[in-house]
Amino acid sequence: MEQGIQQPKKKLSDNVKSIFFLFPSWILLLIFFIGPMILTVIFSFSNLALTGANASQFQFIGFDNFVQMFQDPNFRISIWNTIVFVFFSAVIGQCFLGFLIAFLMREKNTAFRRVIGLIIIAAWVTPEVVVSFCWVAFLGETGTANWLLGLLNIEPIAWLFTFPMISVIIANVWRGTAFSMMVFQSALDDIPKEVEEAAVMDGASRWQIVTKITIPMVKGTIATNLMLVTLQTLGVFTLIYTMTGGGPGVSTATLPVFMYQQAFVSYQLGYGTAISLVLLAIGAIASLIYMKTLKVKV
Repeated sequence: MEQGIQQPKKKLSDNVKSIFFLFPSWILLLIFFIGPMILTVIFSFSNLALTGANASQFQFIGFDNFVQMFQDPNFRISIWNTIVFVFFSAVIGQCFLGFLIAFLMREKNTAFRRVIGLIIIAAWVTPEVVVSFCWVAFLGETGTANWLLGLLNIEPIAWLFTFPMISVIIANVWRGTAFSMMVFQSALDDIPKEVEEAAVMDGASRWQIVTKITIPMVKGTIATNLMLVTLQTLGVFTLIYTMTGGGPGVSTATLPVFMYQQAFVSYQLGYGTAISLVLLAIGAIASLIYMKTLKVKV
């Protein structure tokens, strides 16, 4: 009987200790994560500004920010820019290219894999703003890209004005592919060689091995990587803003760039936070789609 009484007391004591040790973490989450999210929701329904009377005495205006947002043609353009940038940068670029590089390096010797891996990872660990300036210099009027075109007797191209979206997509793919490569490299190394060797003995072609064995065995990794790079690409700001500033015009103004322009250039902080909620909703929807894919297919 006494042991039965002591057992609940011990569990209660353990729970109290757990709460005590986790309390600092909950405080940090409240201050730096939950608190800002609550303030973002509150400010998105207000006319808060960075300057003027609305900076200190803002008013709640209901859904006016959202009505203005969906009536703004530049907002619709930024939605389309975001879709194009994420699809070609994350899905087609980083995910596909990362898998391709990892697959081609699979059968190579260790020294070769280390050298190529270090070259690719160097771009990933380089600060985003440094990468941006490197690509601005590379694509500039007197940059390396036009110098190479000159060797072929081709007129110089103003890349950042003529092909701005393509330029920022290539720069982001160049920087972010290393992450996908490392993820796929780890997954491909875990595939038992005996499975593929048995398929070869059964007369399967190289293409059949890749499509019928290799890809199905790493489909969970593909879905997970796709979700991670999509969410990361949705939030890309520094690279685009440094290279093009969202221009020319609004041709490269993705949602993060458009949100910054409205909140900190036009000083309409309430309107900018409303845009951030839309960006958050897009990220949440993409996460749910990928999570459902993972749950069903893995």
